[in-house]
Amino acid sequence: MAENLRSQDLFSLPGFTRPAPHGGFPAAELPGDVAYEIVHDELILDGVARMNLATFCTTWIDDQARRLMAESIDKNIVDKDEYPQTAELEKRCVRMLADLWQAPDPAATLGTSTTGSSEAAILGGLAAKFRWRARGGTGVPNLVSGPVQVCWEKFARYFDVELRQVPLRANRYTLHPDDLPKYCDDNTIAVVPTFGQTFTCLFEDVAAISAELDRMHAAGGPDIPIHVDAASGGFLGPFTAPELVWDFRLPRVKSINASGHKTGLAPLGVGWVIWREAADLPRELVFDVDYLGGNMPTFNLNFSRPGGQVITQYYDFIRLGREGYTRVQSAIYLVARHFAKGLAAVGPFELIHAAEPDRGITAVAWRLTEGADYNLYDLSDRLRARGWLIAAYPLPADRQDETIMRAVFRHGFTVDMAELLLADIRRGLRQLEDNPWRTPLTREQAGGFTHDAAPEVALPHPQP
Repeated sequence: MAENLRSQDLFSLPGFTRPAPHGGFPAAELPGDVAYEIVHDELILDGVARMNLATFCTTWIDDQARRLMAESIDKNIVDKDEYPQTAELEKRCVRMLADLWQAPDPAATLGTSTTGSSEAAILGGLAAKFRWRARGGTGVPNLVSGPVQVCWEKFARYFDVELRQVPLRANRYTLHPDDLPKYCDDNTIAVVPTFGQTFTCLFEDVAAISAELDRMHAAGGPDIPIHVDAASGGFLGPFTAPELVWDFRLPRVKSINASGHKTGLAPLGVGWVIWREAADLPRELVFDVDYLGGNMPTFNLNFSRPGGQVITQYYDFIRLGREGYTRVQSAIYLVARHFAKGLAAVGPFELIHAAEPDRGITAVAWRLTEGADYNLYDLSDRLRARGWLIAAYPLPADRQDETIMRAVFRHGFTVDMAELLLADIRRGLRQLEDNPWRTPLTREQAGGFTHDAAPEVALPHPQP
């Protein structure tokens, strides 16, 4: 009897007397409770998602969204014949986004859900390449941008496109219209402004870039389209800065990608790409697939993938509407600006972006002023010790010798949490100031938060 009682304790069961399997495929099975506890306990070592201000992704969802995700866990979105209503909800989301981003005819345009904004961006780039080729383009196509997220590096490498990233100069943090004439030519398939830049979180001026491309074309230059990478800003601008013209109101904007699992408030695993008009998506990219009982058109890079994120995105759209999204996103900006104001009073910092809705996303970016005996990697390390994950990293070329810091604020982060973060920043600064003899950390020692995308093997590309 005593032996039976002891065997009922979870941690006395077989499986806890040795480390979890690390290498080869395990030979023996384990009780479900034991396997769960092993995995659960290892994950305690992960950071707390809501304290991660380095990520742009959703870290809080409500109970109804969790229920929909659980109820949809077995739905494969590619199987539109078996799950026709999931397919219908995806179509509704596409029409809603086309309307939100002011397409000329939202009911007739084309778009698709993806696994995230990276896949969506790649689809937008592929459509631009195919349109360029259909116009008679020959040679090596190129794409012109400012500092971009790694997905564009991958697109260029995987699909044989030259990526012309305009280096930062003087006091610039974004792509500017007067950069374009030097970098654009007949082989430019698109210019990609970023509406919510990864490095500084600033909006690039899509309207001014479009006007410059209009001027270049009127002067006899090529007619170059725009793809807007609105991974983070696409679900902010329409609600909190509606006067900003960056979307399909500009005829030169042919496609837009955005991340539903960032400021779209959906769970991780959904992005969107929408084309201005159906003709802007080349039919050569669309496959008619006879699969699982039905024939369907598809233009994704991935095939089988879960449907829950799209279902939950639709839930967000109908639950919040324009009114609710405006209220929620405005509340996040309020928290971010509260933090920015407190940060300016805390230490020797120069604010680059202070969460102004007309300048960038719900984030604060800053640099360290001269004279400190520590650097931002040191501060990031001090904050990590308290559980906060705050990104510190170098700027892109030609300002790669400058280090900045960035905190992204998301749904679920409150003014009270911002106050706790500011208190820990003050604590960290005091620790660094009280220990001036220590050697400042390097980026390599601090670890994490790098935004560069260095391929293992470099490819030669001609520079303009």
